[in-house]
Amino acid sequence: MDKARGFVNIPPLLDGSNYDYWKSRMIAFLKSIDNKTWKAVLKGWEHPVALDKDGNKTNVLKSEEEWTTAEDESSLANSRALNAILNGVDKNMFRMIKQCTVAKVAWEILKTAHEGTSKVKSLRLQFLSTKFENLKMMEDENIQDYYLNILDIANSFDSLGEKISDEKLVRKILRSLPKRFDMKVIAIEEAQDIPSMKADELIGSLQTFELANGYKKKNIAFVSNTNEEDVQCDMETDESILDALVRLGKEFNKVLEMIDKKSRPNVQNISFNISRNSDSQRRDINKDEYSNHVTTLIGRCKSDKDVPKRDDESESTK
Repeated sequence: MDKARGFVNIPPLLDGSNYDYWKSRMIAFLKSIDNKTWKAVLKGWEHPVALDKDGNKTNVLKSEEEWTTAEDESSLANSRALNAILNGVDKNMFRMIKQCTVAKVAWEILKTAHEGTSKVKSLRLQFLSTKFENLKMMEDENIQDYYLNILDIANSFDSLGEKISDEKLVRKILRSLPKRFDMKVIAIEEAQDIPSMKADELIGSLQTFELANGYKKKNIAFVSNTNEEDVQCDMETDESILDALVRLGKEFNKVLEMIDKKSRPNVQNISFNISRNSDSQRRDINKDEYSNHVTTLIGRCKSDKDVPKRDDESESTK
């Protein structure tokens, strides 16, 4: 079971996409077996050969029965390391090292497959350097998440043989923080010795500052304030519309009165009420001002046939 891989006696599994993670854990696992096992990966192992009369090595391989105690221990260390590597890869990775009999050879094959040649390694280091320099903390990101992003890049450097010092990490973090940390950055630079400061110490100090200032709560309050502003804006808009309707009704009444006086004395008037519920449309509006109905007079004219003709019109017709 996969959960069993958390035990010390089972090596970590390489699936082709987690080499950086696997390499560090596998090195620790091999060293935990014994010191000779890890040295078998570093130095390699050669099959013992027979010696001639002068004590020089020949091309004749010695049988296992003829091995010395030292040769037996060296072979055992190689076997342990090879066993750990073969059992620490999935089926696809196993195909690459299936024929290997030396742990160092299997290790180098996996290393070249994932880290590449020296040219590929150099290009990857350049890419990581650019990514590291361009990385900045976002406004909506907390310090812990940002630190984990930096550690991912630092671990990638380490897997390629380039270790990033704590001083470089500390300086990178300090110059890539958002403006809300400006005062804290100035205080740290004045009070602390940056070259000797550890990255985890800096992160702990920044986390304390972040929690003390409650940036998450501030963001929530900002959203709440924004919603209140939207509601207030909507209320002001409703008030403007209602006021415009009132003014429009008054002007319309005046026009109708003028028409009635000048040209249409027999027009019948009908009252039309315009009202608005102040409780449902807006809050805190003066009830005395908007509780009264706005009355608009709408004239309904009779048809031309019903309207009597003027005397001058009748005479001209004759």
